[in-house]
Amino acid sequence: MALVEPVEENLEKETGRLEAFSDGVFAIAITLLVLDLKVPPIPTAGGTMQGLRVNLWQQWPNYFSLATSFFTILIMWMHHHAIFKHVRRTDAWLHFVNGLLLLLITFVPYPTAVVALYLKTPAAPMAVAFYAGAFVMIAIAFNLLLMAAFRKKLLARSVPAEFVARTRQSYLAGPPAYFMAMITAFYSVRVSLTICTLLWIFWATTVTKNTRA
Repeated sequence: MALVEPVEENLEKETGRLEAFSDGVFAIAITLLVLDLKVPPIPTAGGTMQGLRVNLWQQWPNYFSLATSFFTILIMWMHHHAIFKHVRRTDAWLHFVNGLLLLLITFVPYPTAVVALYLKTPAAPMAVAFYAGAFVMIAIAFNLLLMAAFRKKLLARSVPAEFVARTRQSYLAGPPAYFMAMITAFYSVRVSLTICTLLWIFWATTVTKNTRA
């Protein structure tokens, strides 16, 4: 049985539950990152300040991976919020695509842990490529989310077509940029991680532009 479409002037914003659920998933994913940090056991540290200092320093890949992934997820949450600021309605397609994005977000702690564990080993290129590859998939999911969310029937009437086109164009840079980082990992782990770090800085600078319709 078909539902009667409400008059848009009287339509309240329907995305509250979707956004609240998404916020919870982002919060869980960003919290799980810290679980990869382990307290050095006393026998390993030798129970001395020197031993503890050495063992704490040896975990620097964990600190680096935590910081990079934390800020990346934080900025992805900000972009997610910026997108839904302009969306008034939802449908099944939007829920499914948003679910795909959230699935990939919850996956981030795993490649982060892989990088932290293997960064100082000969397998580092593969670990970093795996890490960057995860963000290739997330960047693709964000573009799919824009396609689903920025449809005329779901957007607020006040959102101009120029803003929609500009925002979609800006997100197209994500997949190829992270793919470049993934391929670069096999030639230089340091350069690949630098690209990933620079990308979250770049996305941080663009999130404010994507909130202004």
